[in-house]
Amino acid sequence: MLIPDPVFLRRLVEAYEALRAEESATAAEPSPRARDLAYTLCVSTGTRDVRLALETAHRLLAAMPAHARVAD
Repeated sequence: MLIPDPVFLRRLVEAYEALRAEESATAAEPSPRARDLAYTLCVSTGTRDVRLALETAHRLLAAMPAHARVAD
């Protein structure tokens, strides 16, 4: 499996989690943007379910050296 760029992956996870947190209080279903982010997370982590994609992303980020996870 290809490993995504840690900065890209971190930003993707943060964007998805922030958007879903905002939407969870008001929307019954994810917005098109949330669905797009979920799809990109799944593709980036080689999964088909966003929950598994998030778990995989968090595991990959935790295993990377700290300097690789920080944006320039």
